[in-house]
Amino acid sequence: MTHLPNPETHPQFYAGVPFKRFIAWIIDTAIIVALCLVIGLLSVFVGFFFFAFLLLAVGFAYRVVMLANNSATLGMQFTAIEFRATDGNRFDLPLAFWHTLGYSASFAFPILQIVSVVLMLTTDRGQGLTDNLLGTVALARRAPV
Repeated sequence: MTHLPNPETHPQFYAGVPFKRFIAWIIDTAIIVALCLVIGLLSVFVGFFFFAFLLLAVGFAYRVVMLANNSATLGMQFTAIEFRATDGNRFDLPLAFWHTLGYSASFAFPILQIVSVVLMLTTDRGQGLTDNLLGTVALARRAPV
């Protein structure tokens, strides 16, 4: 049993979510790259020698911390979406960690990312592969005034 809104009776919670997730991803990627550039400069350019690892580590930490605290990254907050667990609650630290690990695995293996995008575009709740495995969902919420 799930405490998430039914997409047939409450479609407004799922309207435009895949597109909003894409825009949020672009915003979050820009934030992560900016943070890594600052770290590279503050480390007297040493960080640039390990830039790919820095992107991975900062991106992972950024997502886990943001999802555990807000159930949404800054990009998701900007596009007025947030993640919810099967019970309807916001993410806690373990769920944020597992969701981010699944997200990272999807990017590590392109076929998984393709499957995830196809699922987001074709399922009634717009869930990606990690969302389906964890029972989580991204929902549209009212934008802050």
